[in-house]
Amino acid sequence: MREKPLHGVRVLDLTRLLPGPICTLHLGDMGADVIKVEDTGAGDYVRWQEPLQVVHSPYFLCLNRNKRSVTLNLRSETGHDIFMSLAKDADVIVEGFRPGVVDRLGVGYDPVREINPRIVYCAISGYGQDGPYRLRAGHDVNYCSYAGVTDQIGVGGGPPVVPNFQIADLLGGGASAAMGILGALVDAKVSGEGRYVDISMTDCTLAHAVIPFTNMLGYGRSLDRGEGFISGELPCYNIYETEDGRYMSLGALEEKFWHMFCDAAGRPDLKEKHIVSGDAAESARAEVAELFRSQPQSYWIAVGEEHDCCLAPVLTIAESLENPQLQHREMFVDTDHPIDGPVKQIAFPIKFSDYQFTVDRHAPGHGEHTAEILSELGYTADDVKDMKAQGIV
Repeated sequence: MREKPLHGVRVLDLTRLLPGPICTLHLGDMGADVIKVEDTGAGDYVRWQEPLQVVHSPYFLCLNRNKRSVTLNLRSETGHDIFMSLAKDADVIVEGFRPGVVDRLGVGYDPVREINPRIVYCAISGYGQDGPYRLRAGHDVNYCSYAGVTDQIGVGGGPPVVPNFQIADLLGGGASAAMGILGALVDAKVSGEGRYVDISMTDCTLAHAVIPFTNMLGYGRSLDRGEGFISGELPCYNIYETEDGRYMSLGALEEKFWHMFCDAAGRPDLKEKHIVSGDAAESARAEVAELFRSQPQSYWIAVGEEHDCCLAPVLTIAESLENPQLQHREMFVDTDHPIDGPVKQIAFPIKFSDYQFTVDRHAPGHGEHTAEILSELGYTADDVKDMKAQGIV
């Protein structure tokens, strides 16, 4: 087994909450040495967000495995100097403050680049480092709203809804930041020069809103919720309630799958209503909805298992734990935390050749590795003790 893909890459992580930590989680799972740089106060306060496992929240425990934690008061001269010593040998820095904060702390891209020209410095923010909204506060729901995505979420005739999946934080922030960092790392390895990576969660969410955007181009207007090819208008691509109040998802876009479903459901007469719109689509959806309500979810699961027609049950996250495909793919891992005990986690999802996902470090306590990391810089135990007394670490 080879070393993990990012073995030897050091990441300084100044982020907290969700977008930055899930980015550095992926980097850590791929073998990077992620050092979580936290303030000497509360640190990453997701650590204490209820409900708690025992002491820490499952939210924090699952987002921060394979990381080390050091506490630093960056406003102090010594704390600043320690950070810059770490930055001198780092490959990546990730920060998630509003624009200008790291510059005021003296740890922004320019001073770091002076001592480490190959640094990849990633800034994750709601609206990017420039523009009229750069200093605005915001959260996932706001970024999705400006990107035109929230407007598309919901059913026809109903209002926009808040999804329990943070599209802008996870896709626009975490995944896009990881993509930008990896691209800049490849270049830095070749050229010897790093890059500044400016991640706007709004921009990166908009960039993936391909279907509503191209619908607008094609139809000359923004389509309403529930209108459009895969937005709830088609009877062959929809969510349907079953007799027992559960739900099934039908994704039979291709004619062969729709015909297979119609035959399996005993309704060959519906074949001609595959791709329809307007009143015809509404009428066909009503017929299919009545069909699904005639049997419980277990019946339709059996139909989907027997006939390859893009029919799947809508599972709860708890039910997904027992799904045989996800189990086969080893998408859940049982870990043991020294304070919080057994913690089930979602595994790293990408399967590389010559790679085995492992949890090499539990999610760290606040500043758990401060002495260890400072010792790597040449500080003694007495130095660390003195700096703790002064509020530096």
